Amino acid sequence: MVNRAILLKRLLLASIVVGQVTLAPIILFSLTYLPDIDYQNSTIGIRTGLFHWIFIAGLSYGLISIALALVIGGYRPFFVSNQGGWLPFLGLSRMRNDPELVDRARLSLFASPYGKMARLVHHKSRAGQHDLMAIHGGLQLLAVPMQAILIAVPLAIIEGVPETMIKPNTAFELGMAGYIIALWISVRVHPAISWHLVGIAAMFRNVIWRVSKLSWVLPIFLYWIVARIVLMVTLSWLNVDYSQWHEMQLEKVILQAVAPEAEVPETAILDYIVAISVLPMATFTTISVLGGSKSMPEWMMGQEERLESLRGMQLEAPSEEGTSTLEGFPEISDGHVGDGDQEGEGEAEAGEKRESSRMIDLPFSLFDED
Repeated sequence: MVNRAILLKRLLLASIVVGQVTLAPIILFSLTYLPDIDYQNSTIGIRTGLFHWIFIAGLSYGLISIALALVIGGYRPFFVSNQGGWLPFLGLSRMRNDPELVDRARLSLFASPYGKMARLVHHKSRAGQHDLMAIHGGLQLLAVPMQAILIAVPLAIIEGVPETMIKPNTAFELGMAGYIIALWISVRVHPAISWHLVGIAAMFRNVIWRVSKLSWVLPIFLYWIVARIVLMVTLSWLNVDYSQWHEMQLEKVILQAVAPEAEVPETAILDYIVAISVLPMATFTTISVLGGSKSMPEWMMGQEERLESLRGMQLEAPSEEGTSTLEGFPEISDGHVGDGDQEGEGEAEAGEKRESSRMIDLPFSLFDED
């Protein structure tokens, strides 16, 4: 039976995943664009024309983020791997439960970033070193430097690559290609770094928890706000004209079909860049922690965990009345052989075995004088 505390933490982690891809971007967009402050007249209003964009953009960016986190992170439930992968599980292949496919699916999950992160979480939480939510908060903090890189890489490509080397009006697409590569690398580097630093990050998260009970959302909200401010200042300093990028936004395509009269802010592309840099790593981390909180199948265990299990096992002490002892071979009963001659030969052989056993156990007696 699952511990009630563990079950509650799993439900909380599942709620965090849903909140990260739905509520978090909508709330942040609302805080950024809805207030209409007039400093001259000292009045505060609400920009009602942005309601459609906030809702559509928040859901669009959230869906993009969770898709990137699942695909690039190599997410796959254990029961899917046990059936050979997604195609057999969905009934698109007849080779369901094929032994070769099952082995390949298990090896793929074991080597994937999601599998490595789930094993890390399972190892740290099972050993009782850190609380599950503390591990989650620590991993969120360790993802911040990689999220900063995910913002810097597309901007560096867009502004650093000479225009003579690329086609006109393709700088944004090239920057997004660089972003995908950077995200692929970051997702694979994250488990390796976290294995050594998650303990320190979890302790730092506990300090934040004492200051604020909302520490599980602080990394996302704080970094989102800081990243957006830094991004806006950087683009203004570099004199980057990002108005040409608006036509490539997914939510604008959806808005033209759903609500053509909806208003789109001029700086919406900045929120798109911030969203795809913050949300995929945060979502990947939370999903991995949720997977690591469950019972881990034996084929997902690493060699170091198997060795720890072997060290914990105690061998049973040999019985004094058993048929086999450390001093010799099993004794031969009198009724084991048939006639008298064979019985005498059996006793002689048993005596020689006991003597040789005694000599092996007491090797120094070889040099004793008679």
